[in-house]
Amino acid sequence: MSGSISIAGVNAGARLDRLPFSTFHCRIILLIGTGMFLDACDIYMAPGILGALVKAGWSDMQTNATFLSATFLGMLLGTFTSGIIGDRYGRRFSYQFNLLLFGGASFAAAFAPNMPMLIALRFLMGIGMGAEIVIGYSTLSEFMPRAVRGRSVAVLSAITNTAVVAAGFGGLWIIPAFGWRYMFGIVGVAALIVWVMRKNMPESPRWLESQGRAKDADALLCSIEAEVAKSRGLPPIGQTTAPVIDAGRFTELFGPSLIRSTILGAIIALVGSVSLYGFLSWVPTFLVKQGLSLNSSLLVTAIMGLGAPLGGVVASLLADRAGRARTLIALTLLEAVLGVAYVYTQSQFELVAVGFGVTLCAYALVALGFGLYIPELFPTRLRIRGVSVAAGTGRLAGAGIQFVIVGLFSHFGIAAVAAFLVTALLVQVVAIIVLGRETQNRSLEDIERTAPEVQGAELRQQLPA
Repeated sequence: MSGSISIAGVNAGARLDRLPFSTFHCRIILLIGTGMFLDACDIYMAPGILGALVKAGWSDMQTNATFLSATFLGMLLGTFTSGIIGDRYGRRFSYQFNLLLFGGASFAAAFAPNMPMLIALRFLMGIGMGAEIVIGYSTLSEFMPRAVRGRSVAVLSAITNTAVVAAGFGGLWIIPAFGWRYMFGIVGVAALIVWVMRKNMPESPRWLESQGRAKDADALLCSIEAEVAKSRGLPPIGQTTAPVIDAGRFTELFGPSLIRSTILGAIIALVGSVSLYGFLSWVPTFLVKQGLSLNSSLLVTAIMGLGAPLGGVVASLLADRAGRARTLIALTLLEAVLGVAYVYTQSQFELVAVGFGVTLCAYALVALGFGLYIPELFPTRLRIRGVSVAAGTGRLAGAGIQFVIVGLFSHFGIAAVAAFLVTALLVQVVAIIVLGRETQNRSLEDIERTAPEVQGAELRQQLPA
């Protein structure tokens, strides 16, 4: 029942799409998910650590902004290099390299003697972290059958976003009891363990085929099919087409066939950075500055963080049912409404409830937008580079936005920060309507073949008048 090498290629896409979901797919999700979970832990433990550094007099608002900017500059570099390495040398090489980098730098940060050294190590962590999220989501999309691609990516996002809870409650316990250094040390050691676990993870058959490595792709597909066949039957291969054997050129991302995808991906990633790193990451510092104790601010942030994995769950329920673009629009509008409500919270209970809602929407948008939708917009030969351009835009915005947030909060208060968030969200809604297209229940190869303008017209016909 396995495919074979032919004039049409090894049919990697059709052969992977026809596979029933099995233990093989679960293993891929877990191997990618564990690395992305630790990557996210490294990112999301920063708010609690920075709050502790301010409280201890080790840092101030301006130095914290420098720390966060160094993080995003590193992530920007990692994002772009992952695109080059991932599309040229393979997904497997790239995700192992970046995991080793951020794990080692995180471990070293536990011994940082001063704030400048901690910021320098954070820059190195950022390089690895920036690459991990780009490679992880894109690689999973290439392995999963189209019928469950949305749910699988959303589950991966839920696993990743559990790090928000782990970092929040872990920081609530570890930072007061043992100090912030233990947070870096624990993540560093765990990342190096996962690096060893992922050494046997396979390369993407779709990428191998796009590079003209037909024999390697076919051998790998045969082994995957044999593993799946042990527990599940193999249905016949669906419609096949001749593969595009082309390494791809970076300039194609800005050509007529892909420019809409590149612009839309950049906007979604940029708005995601505004939500996560221009708003939610600053909440503990905002609360400390507004007079809340460190422990209370960490507790509020940890409870709000419960919305992150639930956002992934919501995304998994909607990803293959309600349509990617329409769901993105609905969740973006809901987050905008909650962003306005955040300004008018009167009690700590209201603050937690609205903050929880903002967190849930923000992370559901990460799962559907960045994790699933953006990789679907680009062909296999350019997928990692396309995602890296989008993510790089978000990282660049994340680096610069820290100083904007400090200025807005210092001069105008939390209302100005919330207004900034809501404006960005409304821009995203317009961008999806104008530039977006519906990718639900389509193979990656079908999305690549169909003109974006045609798919965009179909989407706009489906939207309410």
